[in-house]
Amino acid sequence: MKFENLKLKQQILEAISYMGFETATPIQQKAIPIILQNKDIIACAQTGTGKTGAFVLPILNKLIDKRTPGTDTLIIVPTRELAIQIEQQIEGFSYFVSASSIAVYGGGDGKDWEKQKTALKNGADIIVATPGRLISLLKLGYVNCENIKHLILDEADRMLDMGFVDDIQAITSYLPKKYQTLMFSATMPGSIKQLAKKILFKPEEISLYVSKPAEGIDQKVYLTFDNQKERVLTYIISERKEYDSIIIFSSTKAKVSEIIRALKTAGISARGISSNLEQKEREDVLRGFASKRIRILVATDVMSRGIDVKEINMVINFDVPQDAEDYVHRVGRTARIDAKGEAITLVNPKDMFRFKKIEKLIDTSVTKLSPPQEFGKGPEWKPEKAHSNYKKKNFKSRRNFRKNKSQKKNNSKKHN
Repeated sequence: MKFENLKLKQQILEAISYMGFETATPIQQKAIPIILQNKDIIACAQTGTGKTGAFVLPILNKLIDKRTPGTDTLIIVPTRELAIQIEQQIEGFSYFVSASSIAVYGGGDGKDWEKQKTALKNGADIIVATPGRLISLLKLGYVNCENIKHLILDEADRMLDMGFVDDIQAITSYLPKKYQTLMFSATMPGSIKQLAKKILFKPEEISLYVSKPAEGIDQKVYLTFDNQKERVLTYIISERKEYDSIIIFSSTKAKVSEIIRALKTAGISARGISSNLEQKEREDVLRGFASKRIRILVATDVMSRGIDVKEINMVINFDVPQDAEDYVHRVGRTARIDAKGEAITLVNPKDMFRFKKIEKLIDTSVTKLSPPQEFGKGPEWKPEKAHSNYKKKNFKSRRNFRKNKSQKKNNSKKHN
């Protein structure tokens, strides 16, 4: 569908054309008309589907006719990186619209804070903020909410994972009685639905479920033991010298540093991004990766949602993500907007059953490969055995817990 068919004003259409977009993505086709009708929305769509444009474009469209002064829209996001990314997209889309915006987040220097404070005092039309920093600013009285017309929660599932649910509910207490709420989430667990019931009014539901990675992604698995992983990783990267943009995902911050050291030992340069870095360092790394000055980026899942870089050649999962839907989110960083890409996951024996669940979610049997012969024989694909071991471990753990609890109870009776 062409953007012209979505009843957007000419200034918005000119900005869209200026940025090189021609047709609306499915989430944009579904969400934009509903938002223009001032209805609440709860939408499930993964990153890379044009989700930001789905809410930014209709909001800017409304701001063209804005009559009341002060802040009109609050966009709440889980990370600083995502706040910066969305604010940059707002700047692009508002090229022909007189609308101001500011990204508000913690961890910056004094200059950042002064810039944010000035924009807030002047009543920026759109504020993109992380929950904790916004709460602080609301308590200090820097944000005037009396004319707020829109509240947008982006990556709502990740915000709940990070423990921001109380902050979100606190933020809504500062808002007027009537405003439009738009909730976007990559996944739709029960906790999201419960939050939606509390803060949305008769929402329209849009479901573009995270069920399958894009067709352009070539997915593979290397079956490895833990002591083979680093060597297999360096082998994969060395075999793809033509790739200029690679992301490696780790489930923990500690592993990010370990992976970078292993690559460095093999003569491969890489940079890492995690919450251990100062804000300025993180921004520098992201800019370097986006401009292709940094070829390989090692990141955690939390950081992954603030990375919006086109033409990523390959995603490597150093370990299997905890949730099956997170796999789709990770590999979705490549092959975006009908492009091609490669996704490789290193799977050890204990993670085989977890990856089997991923295959069930995406309805695909991913090609299984063995490590190169010089690294030794890898494990056989036996997900049922991994599940059996997991059940035994859990049973033993529960049995020991009950045994210890019983002993403590008996000891307590003896002392009494």
